[in-house]
Amino acid sequence: MDPIKESLRSFILAEYLLGESPANLTDQTPLRTSGILDSMATLGLVSFVEKTFGVMLDAHETGIDNFDRIEDIAALVARKKLGQ
Repeated sequence: MDPIKESLRSFILAEYLLGESPANLTDQTPLRTSGILDSMATLGLVSFVEKTFGVMLDAHETGIDNFDRIEDIAALVARKKLGQ
């Protein structure tokens, strides 16, 4: 299991999908384009990612291309950590 993805999944389930089965939140589940995350929730997730993984995200990195699915967010975090 990928610890970045699992951490993201746990946070999203605890903060935005209370009571939802973890099996329903896959690595490919669209978060923003499906409406699971609104703009305020996205800001909360950005803050969580920065604090938890010790990376700084630029505004352009938090668009739909990098920040809609758990697998996309985890890949962004991995790239940022490699660049440190």
